[in-house]
Amino acid sequence: MNPRLTELHPLMQEYLHDLHVLRQLSAHTLKAYQMDLGALQLFAAEDTTDLLCVSNAHIRRWAGRMHAKGKSPRSIARGLSAWRGWYDWLTERDARRSPGVANAADKLFANPVDDVKAPKRLKSLPKALSVEQALSLVNQAVREAQERDDFESIRDAAIIDLLYSSGLRLSELLGIDVMQSKDRQHESAGWLDWDAGEVTVLGKGGKRRSVPIGAPAMASLSKWREHRDTLDRQMISAGLFLSATGARLSPRTVQARLRSLAIRAGLPTHVHPHMMRHSFASHVLQSSQDLRAVQEMLGHASIASTQIYTSLDFQHLAQAYDKAHPRAKAGKG
Repeated sequence: MNPRLTELHPLMQEYLHDLHVLRQLSAHTLKAYQMDLGALQLFAAEDTTDLLCVSNAHIRRWAGRMHAKGKSPRSIARGLSAWRGWYDWLTERDARRSPGVANAADKLFANPVDDVKAPKRLKSLPKALSVEQALSLVNQAVREAQERDDFESIRDAAIIDLLYSSGLRLSELLGIDVMQSKDRQHESAGWLDWDAGEVTVLGKGGKRRSVPIGAPAMASLSKWREHRDTLDRQMISAGLFLSATGARLSPRTVQARLRSLAIRAGLPTHVHPHMMRHSFASHVLQSSQDLRAVQEMLGHASIASTQIYTSLDFQHLAQAYDKAHPRAKAGKG
């Protein structure tokens, strides 16, 4: 447990007082500084080190200890910032002395926290469903469509199937027209080519791309189209996915329907449309190892955006090496 404010080194207390009076920091921020300085004091005490004789090596070692204890990069960075601020303050207070405490300038020649950085924050993978979870979700939607045979269930099955089959963004999905419009006054943002089994969408940066649709998803879409066509043609929009009133479906409706479906499928996580896109990308990449193809299907301008899905284990890499590298093949002969 960190020391209370009254137990901190007198110079730390003086520093916190200055932060309160001169910089007028909030009580919440001061509490954070107090905790971080208390941690510094504890580290020094554990290593029997004078706080005014701390070296750069000490700081690096203590930052390493924080990392080993499971502190996040953000927390370590905040602690280092507090320590750096205190030592900067010490070197600037030549004219002031605390009773019974040696002048900091007598012992401190340089800020020991300089050039010490917190560990880089790992760029975590977007949350994606496992293959089993994704299939469970899609199968739940298809099963409900078959059993209920109603407007919303059949529509939802087509939506879920298409999201997972083609990795579309929600905005791209809702921009799809049932057919490409040839009317100049209404240029389709996206459309389905029912014969070719592919969808064309307008992605980020105004770039169009076409993505194939799997046969099961096309079956769900065809069934939905039959029900869609039963609506009064005078009241329906050109959109592929509609509400019962014939209006183009809203993002919130899709999000709510997907969340409810995931609960009924027994998935232990909050599922949203973009998670289906991440699942598509992750699962296709795991199977094909074709980063460029996944980049094209996702519509990423840079392959660096697609590389977040390349969390391959060493065993898989080793197998790929043995299978593909000429020297690996030669060594097995």
